[in-house]
Amino acid sequence: MSDLLDRVVLPVASDDDAEATARALDGHEFGSVLALHVVEKAGGAPDKAGVEQREEAAEEAFAVLKAHFGDDVDLETEIRYDTDVADAVFAAADDYGATAIVITPRGGSRWVQLLTGDVALSLVTETDRPVVVLPDIERTAGDEGGGDGE
Repeated sequence: MSDLLDRVVLPVASDDDAEATARALDGHEFGSVLALHVVEKAGGAPDKAGVEQREEAAEEAFAVLKAHFGDDVDLETEIRYDTDVADAVFAAADDYGATAIVITPRGGSRWVQLLTGDVALSLVTETDRPVVVLPDIERTAGDEGGGDGE
C-alpha cells in the first residue's frame, strides 16, 4: 500500500454516492477510512431539508459503506455541519490526519454545477493535501451523466 491512501477521507453525500465511491475503491489498497457526510447549513436562511432527515441520509450512506467493506476496513464515520461543504471536508481531513481525500465525482450538468457551486472542483483546487479522484465505474461504463436535462 502506498502512503497516499494510508488514511483517507471519503466524503459521501448519499447512499448512491457511497456505493459509487466504495465500488471505485475496489481493487485499490488503502488503510483506514473516515467516511464523512456534511450537512450543509444555510447560514441563517431556512435549510434545504430538516437536520434529522439529513442525518438519516448520512446514516444510510454509512450503512452502504459498512456493508460494502465489511469488517476488513478500519472505517470511522462522522457527520459535520457547515455552510461550506469543502471547508468541512478540509477540516475533517486535518482533524483525521488524512493522507488523501478520495472522491468520485457525481453527475450533474455544467448548468447545475454553476448554480449550486461545484464542491468537487473546490476540493481539487483549494486543498492542501492530495485529492484522489476515482472514476464512477458504473457511470463511465454506461451513462455519462451530466445531461442538460438534470
